[in-house]
Amino acid sequence: QVQLVESGGGLVQPGGSLRLSCAASGFTFSNYAMSWYRRAPGKERELVAGITNTGGNTNYADSVKGRFTISRDNAKKTVYLQMNSLKPEDTAVYYCNARSVVYTALSYWGQGTQVTVSS
Repeated sequence: QVQLVESGGGLVQPGGSLRLSCAASGFTFSNYAMSWYRRAPGKERELVAGITNTGGNTNYADSVKGRFTISRDNAKKTVYLQMNSLKPEDTAVYYCNARSVVYTALSYWGQGTQVTVSS
């Protein structure tokens, strides 16, 4: 059974930090590129950051460059999103996504974790 389980969300003050984790199971993690998306209230889902299956390449939305860092540990089957210098506009539900590098139409989603940045 495929599972992506996000954790680490919560309430943080502006300027603070959070580290999101996404633990994968039920598929060959090292064959999947991983991404973090978010959906803010009243807005469409947007790509925040992505990392290749080997971890050799990453990409970021312009709005988070220099503040967020995506990483992965293939041995632990986990992808992380370190979020620093958080802003109120980062408030959203953050979702983990896995996309097969072999069958690119094959994709899995986590259930999401809420991040709220507020004083």
